[in-house]
Amino acid sequence: MNENNYPKLHNAMWPGVVGKGPDSEPVVGFDTMLELTAAAEVDGVKFDGVDLALFEHIDVNISDDEIKKLADKVGGYNLKIGSLVAPIWGGPAMGSKEDRASFVEMVRKSCHIGQKLTELGIRPSGVVRIDSASSPHDWDADPTGNSKLIAQTFREACDVAAEYGEKLAAEGEICWGGMHSWKTMLETLEAVDRPNMGFQADMAHTLLYTLGYNREQDRILPPDFDWSDRATLEDALKTITQALRPWTIDFHVAQNDGTVFGSGSHDKTGRHCQALDPNGKLDVVHDAGYWLRDENGILTKAFKHICWDGCMFPNAVMTNQHTWNDILATMINVRKAHGWYEA
Repeated sequence: MNENNYPKLHNAMWPGVVGKGPDSEPVVGFDTMLELTAAAEVDGVKFDGVDLALFEHIDVNISDDEIKKLADKVGGYNLKIGSLVAPIWGGPAMGSKEDRASFVEMVRKSCHIGQKLTELGIRPSGVVRIDSASSPHDWDADPTGNSKLIAQTFREACDVAAEYGEKLAAEGEICWGGMHSWKTMLETLEAVDRPNMGFQADMAHTLLYTLGYNREQDRILPPDFDWSDRATLEDALKTITQALRPWTIDFHVAQNDGTVFGSGSHDKTGRHCQALDPNGKLDVVHDAGYWLRDENGILTKAFKHICWDGCMFPNAVMTNQHTWNDILATMINVRKAHGWYEA
């Protein structure tokens, strides 16, 4: 029997950037992240590709010639490119007319890069990731009005993305207004109502949806939850995934210790753990199946690659090759359990 070769296994480049900066540790450079990713190997298996952030590492305003150089650089490491993170934070989706126009323009620039990379043959799969670029606190000032503005901005962004053949995935994370609980996220997706709008599920962030951070009324797990109660946790994960899995077009394998954290310029968010962190609350391989399989246990095959996301690790951890080998091993086990083979 052939071993599963899908979904392809990608590493994220933005952990070298997120939470880094002037009031934290230095950014881990793009070339360093590429080298660490390419060098990871477990029993002859390596990462297939990388997902990119179009900020800090890569300027969203790069020329077509520079896009070609980027493709050649990544391809030189025998890696493909997958999903792209659009740098939309300068223009909140529920902000002024000018803010929202800026948001849509950043999506347009990101989609142009995505289209070019696809044409160059380096990007066989992937989406453009967005969020509301707005805080839950600001959203709470006018939930109805702000949700309408976010949906309007997302619709405009979707229409622009469609011109480039791109899909947009909204990152489900508790630090983004209108996306900060599983219910508000679902409401936002339904309000946008565009065929190229979907959800990006990150296992670390969606775990926090069950705890109701930033929106207590949407909590699923009880206060002071006993993490040894796997049955109750699995029921909560099923609630989340049954609501959001039909929308999921991009998926991050991740671990979380159930706490929130912030560093550098990044607001409080889910604490990503190392793959084998003993404080991790998820059974990563098992729980990935809630996103990769439907309620009947059938593979959805909704995306051709999956990505590891582990932000806000100390640089000493980030630059240790062993870290990425452990991550790759975890990703391989997810694919063994929930992947498929294509000739």
